[in-house]
Amino acid sequence: MAEEPRPFKLADAARVGFQELTSSRDGLAALLPELPVSAAELLRAFAAAADPDIALARIRELLERHSELAPELGEEPLRRLCLLVGASPALGDFFIRHPAGLAELLAGGGALVPDAAAHETLRASVHDPESGETLAGEAGWAALRVAYRQLLARVMLFDLERSTEGLASEAFEHVASSLSVLAAAAVDASLTVARATLAAGLSGPAVREERLNAASLAVVAMGKCGAEELNVVSDVDVVFIADCCDEDVLDADGLIRITTRLATETMRGIHDPGVEPPLWQLDANLRPEGRHGALVRTLGSMLTYYDRWAKGWEFQALLKARPLAGDLALGEQFVAQTRELVWASSSREDFVGSVQRMRERVTEHIANDDLEVQLKLGPGGLRDIEFSVQLLQLVHGQYDDRLHLRGTLPALRALVDGGFVARSDGDRLVADYQFLRVLEHRLQLRELRRTAIMPLDPEGLRVLARASGLATTGDELLAAWGRTKREVRELHLKIFYAPLLSAVAALPEEELVLGSDEARARLSSIGFRDPDGAMRHLSALTRGTSRRARIHRNLLPVLLQWLADGTDPDYGLLAFRRVSEANSESPWYLRLLRDGTEAAERLTRVLSSSRFAAELLETIPDAVAWLERDSSLRPIGLTSLLEEMRALASRRATLDEAAAALRAVHRREVLRLAMGRITGVLDDTQVASGLDAAHTALLDGLLLALGRAEVAAGHPANVALALIGMGRYGGGELGFASDIDLIAVYRPLREIPGDQAAREAIKKVSELRRLVSDPRFAVDLDFDLRPEGKNGPLARSLAASRSYYERWSVTWEAQALLRARPVAGDQELGAAFIALADEIRYPTEFSESQIREVRRMKARVEAERLPRGADPKRHLKLGPGGVSDVEWLVQLLQLRFGAEHPELRTVETLAALDAAAKLELIAGDDAAHLEDSWRYASSVRSALKLWNGRSSDTLPTDRVELEGIANVLGMPRRRTSELEERWFAVSRRSRGVVEREFFGYSDDPEFPELP
Repeated sequence: MAEEPRPFKLADAARVGFQELTSSRDGLAALLPELPVSAAELLRAFAAAADPDIALARIRELLERHSELAPELGEEPLRRLCLLVGASPALGDFFIRHPAGLAELLAGGGALVPDAAAHETLRASVHDPESGETLAGEAGWAALRVAYRQLLARVMLFDLERSTEGLASEAFEHVASSLSVLAAAAVDASLTVARATLAAGLSGPAVREERLNAASLAVVAMGKCGAEELNVVSDVDVVFIADCCDEDVLDADGLIRITTRLATETMRGIHDPGVEPPLWQLDANLRPEGRHGALVRTLGSMLTYYDRWAKGWEFQALLKARPLAGDLALGEQFVAQTRELVWASSSREDFVGSVQRMRERVTEHIANDDLEVQLKLGPGGLRDIEFSVQLLQLVHGQYDDRLHLRGTLPALRALVDGGFVARSDGDRLVADYQFLRVLEHRLQLRELRRTAIMPLDPEGLRVLARASGLATTGDELLAAWGRTKREVRELHLKIFYAPLLSAVAALPEEELVLGSDEARARLSSIGFRDPDGAMRHLSALTRGTSRRARIHRNLLPVLLQWLADGTDPDYGLLAFRRVSEANSESPWYLRLLRDGTEAAERLTRVLSSSRFAAELLETIPDAVAWLERDSSLRPIGLTSLLEEMRALASRRATLDEAAAALRAVHRREVLRLAMGRITGVLDDTQVASGLDAAHTALLDGLLLALGRAEVAAGHPANVALALIGMGRYGGGELGFASDIDLIAVYRPLREIPGDQAAREAIKKVSELRRLVSDPRFAVDLDFDLRPEGKNGPLARSLAASRSYYERWSVTWEAQALLRARPVAGDQELGAAFIALADEIRYPTEFSESQIREVRRMKARVEAERLPRGADPKRHLKLGPGGVSDVEWLVQLLQLRFGAEHPELRTVETLAALDAAAKLELIAGDDAAHLEDSWRYASSVRSALKLWNGRSSDTLPTDRVELEGIANVLGMPRRRTSELEERWFAVSRRSRGVVEREFFGYSDDPEFPELP
């Protein structure tokens, strides 16, 4: 018998969009006899599905369980069903569970749900149709969720049908508004069930009806629901407000208890697991004090909180507040009485910081891998648009009532009408927002779960393109999304900063020119503390028709945003103006800013994050060119620097000319290191090596220049001089805040009286100190660690040094020699001094009395050298667990065991600490705690110097200062508490080790207990 011809071919399935061709061909063939449609009509129906394979599977399962639906699926109803379940398998699963109403939906098509109809339908769903009584507990929640999803399906079918017509973007606002209507009706119905649940005692003790009736609860929507622009599946942000209708029945405590239970049950009804899956999250975390605050407050308590304690971001959240459910009059009263605070919030202290923190809060828990595929939170995503619009509303809304709107798109259009955003930019931003929101809706519709992650796999993109109607292929959709992201990012910058340039440069930018007050307000809103000064600098940079002014006008919208991201945008803009003016004759400068994006961003980071580097850069403005390449920001190295310095010293006619040239090279290298550290090219270890080379080459070059000057003057040198590095310089552990500690030692070169040799050596050291002094960059040579300290001569002969150390030195002087290292001058003499130092600093015996002397000296330092009034816990050097604690402990180990263990004979603190741990002189964990504290304190001291140009050993308490340090260290913005907490943690652990290992070597009665 001949085989019957198949009604469908594989090519038919492929043309429709099926991926599993064989199984889909067979599935279609099996489905065809059950439906009142032709083969061609069946194919056309599935061609409408975003995912035909999924649609076929869901429809076959639906008809297997509910075969009575088959006769209802003519061509148009079937097409609508394919459209719905092909885009949302989750709704397909829902109708498999609950088919009631499906045939009616497919016959009539999708539709927006009016407010009254939504409330009536959902309110009716939670009442028994026969008795009319409200359903309580699980029965009420399940009925509500089923009715909600039936209405949701109607709205989403309407949306999908618009997509097939290419009208998804135009329909977005209507769809989002209808979804917000559904949410309001659902919350109101859930509150009704909550009251019945409490009355029935199904959740805790039953509440008497008269007490329930006396408790009024308002649910106020925030966020997208408040703005009436809700997603398919989104958190619905709310706050709960209570009022008492009858104080004779209910006191204040009883009111809060009952309304808190009502609010809790209302939330449970929406998002707790149940027989029917949850709808979405009803989120009350935007309430006063967040999740730690009371779930319900009275109106008076709410208003008191917002008036006295609320942060700026909380007023930003209130921007979209509207009554949602429950007592709408009470909700309206709350909204009305907080409006004035909302529109005055941009004048509050730290407004900018609070808005930035609000922006960062939504991204800080997002994995880095997800940020680039985030439609919502990633660069060029929805949040960029929403925060741009909200910030402009808050800044200008204090002057213009037309901006007092909740929705993003209505507010954006009002900003355009008010002249705050250029019309063409506003139109593009509206279109981009609609595009991104349609994609977000389709992603959430698929599984009815909250997501904003863009698929990158070909199949996911193909389905999303078909569901959205925004592209014909996945590749086309991906390209369109990429263009949209770039445009949003560009517009995000432009709408903030371009109007400022229009205002200060009097430039026609379509119809957009801000007035002076508006420009000042906008500058303040992005972080400038002196908007008048900023406007003067912008005017100087952009006025006129020169090529330089034109390029500045093009660049400054981006540069201003980067400056605003720094800690001190005011100083950054001033420094940018100075650097630009200094480079005004350099053709490469503007080209570098225009074409080298990384260089321009690095420049703004340096200028707004480091006064130290900015001031140095003003003296060497062509150093901007280094920012283009990492290699230019790395230290040159000692050998190359020595060659350069020696060549300069030999080519200058006078000593002062040679010194000026050498100081310029030294200043140049310090600037290179500062810029490398701020931009993240260098770490602290590389900075220490670079500073060591720069200082050493400077000293070597100056000594060479001194010698040449003596010969030129007919006074051949009578003494050879060697400079011995001490302290952190000797240890090669310099930071930007470190002193240059030295000892000068000499030896006569010919037979001359000893006092004459001493005078000449001291004169040479004094001249060296004069020559190293830089009016543009302070460099001080500190000789206080010499024998006898400040009371001793600036230089001693090698023989006098030997005599002193052998006969008169005290333990602290031997301890100071632990980091002695020859750095410049006569190498043979330097080596001889180090041989002497080895005899002193690594004694064969170190007695208990000497140990006590070291402890006593350390205790004196703690008691006497801390600045008066300083908080010891914040002192990075002398405080508990600070640099001094670590170094004294390590040095005590070197003094005690250095003669026995050559591994300890190093000038580097951390190298000695590592050796001590390997020799088991200290536990490995203890050594790690000491190293953490030493490194962190050193980094913070150096960062503080970079930030404000001043040396300090105290961790500041001022938030701006802490922000500056954190910014230099590359910590996330607005995390100053983490900076402090980390210091307190590492210093506490370090101090514990010091108390045990330094002060506790023996049962010394002088040190019985330490705090």
